[in-house]
Amino acid sequence: MEEKAVNQGKLRKQAYWAKLQQCLDEYKNILVIGVDFVGSQQLQETRIMLRGKARMLMGKNTIIRKVFRERIEAGQTGLEALLPAIYGNIGFVFTNGDLAPLRKLVTEKKLPAAAKAGVVAPKDVIIPAGPSGLDPGQTSFFQALNIGTKIVKGSIELLNDVTVARAGQKVSTSAVALLNKLALKPFEYGITASHVYENGAVYTVEVLDMTDDDLCQRFVYGANQLAALCFSLGYVNQSTLPHSYMRVFKTLCAVASASGYMFDEFKEVKEKIDNPDAFRGSGGGAAAGGGAAAAAVKAPEPEPEEEAAPAVDMFGGGGSDY
Repeated sequence: MEEKAVNQGKLRKQAYWAKLQQCLDEYKNILVIGVDFVGSQQLQETRIMLRGKARMLMGKNTIIRKVFRERIEAGQTGLEALLPAIYGNIGFVFTNGDLAPLRKLVTEKKLPAAAKAGVVAPKDVIIPAGPSGLDPGQTSFFQALNIGTKIVKGSIELLNDVTVARAGQKVSTSAVALLNKLALKPFEYGITASHVYENGAVYTVEVLDMTDDDLCQRFVYGANQLAALCFSLGYVNQSTLPHSYMRVFKTLCAVASASGYMFDEFKEVKEKIDNPDAFRGSGGGAAAGGGAAAAAVKAPEPEPEEEAAPAVDMFGGGGSDY
């Protein structure tokens, strides 16, 4: 019997090894999922939803690491960055499609679950003051937990809100007993996603939440940082040229304003200097009434002094001018 069980175990491992190898050959994208406290029924329902879109595969981490290392030695080096993510109750969702909608489909369903002793609470659990639904015979239970109660119309009422668990802390045995006594299921558990393997690159799933605007902002921030560094080093390149051109234009505008010389590009700037109220927008009567005073205050200011600050200051450093 023992020999038969060993042989069956080897056959199951070989079958899983072949499945994992097949998935790695057929699919180019992998979503690493966590299945802590997720029941088999919920996993089966998720598999059904993924039919025709992706393939879910669960298995032992030791076998997964062996298969990955074998593939890495064979030249699929991108899997090496995925090895640290293989720990705990994890699985894979393989696909050749877009990972963002797939992640949403896999993680959207969550089911209520009772608290378990020793489990880290994902959120604060607070029992509100008021009726508990328990009969007065349960008063000693609340007294043992130092919870203030009173009897109202033959039922126990809590005098104050009771915090039985804090987010990030382990749930105590007494908290579990109290929640079970009140028939409360405070937590929700479902499939989670942690990492993504896409075309040989590994990154966290937060990247899937980024929009085009986020990417543009990150690119602009990086370009600004690069320009600031190049200004400090006195190195001229494509990242510094737009800022240098802008400073030159500001200097030309300052000279033209002081000398009375006019060129096409300066016309709009001149109009804004001479008639600021026309470009201020609809500001109401108060803004219109104070326009003349604002213009009078601004008129004596010499433009060259206003534009004389080095362009490097906008990046927080000093340096030469181009």
